[in-house]
Amino acid sequence: MNQTNILDVPRVYPNLLQKCKDIGFSMPSDVYIGTLLKTLIASKPGGDFLELGTGIGLSLSWMVDGMDETSTLITIDNDAELIEIVKKNFKDNERVVARCEDGSQWITNYYGAPFDLIFADAWPGKYSEIDETLNLVKPGGFYVIDDMTAQPNWPDGHQENVDRLVDYLEKRKDFTLTKMDWSTGVLIAVKK
Repeated sequence: MNQTNILDVPRVYPNLLQKCKDIGFSMPSDVYIGTLLKTLIASKPGGDFLELGTGIGLSLSWMVDGMDETSTLITIDNDAELIEIVKKNFKDNERVVARCEDGSQWITNYYGAPFDLIFADAWPGKYSEIDETLNLVKPGGFYVIDDMTAQPNWPDGHQENVDRLVDYLEKRKDFTLTKMDWSTGVLIAVKK
């Protein structure tokens, strides 16, 4: 299957792709992780969702497409320019809250309700504050990470971070997980 076979792209997706080209954003999310997130979110009507690492909003657009009218989503990124782009593209959607904050601080300071799905696409929530982030997943909720297979833009030594994280997640008894050699390398964990 290639990307041209995906017909039900979110309404804002083409605009966000164009914006990637316009500003030279070089870390866009893979379309396949987007379709997976949409499907997983659709399984949680009335859900509360968290995205750590908004980027330019490509994955967010898929997540929003999977939400029903009573769902909510918080997305966090520390890049003010990207958050402004996201806010402009999702300004009419009251279910989405985009915050420009340091992800580590946000995770540490968050004391609200847990989430039905967390997509950790940034260092915080994936390689740091992992325990705090996993504690924010509801029982039966999903923890999703991508970029688990080697990427051309990885810095030297990053494979060790990935291996350490996967090893840690495999040893936890409160989550069951699946590692997929698909898209950019995806790991899905469900809290027992």
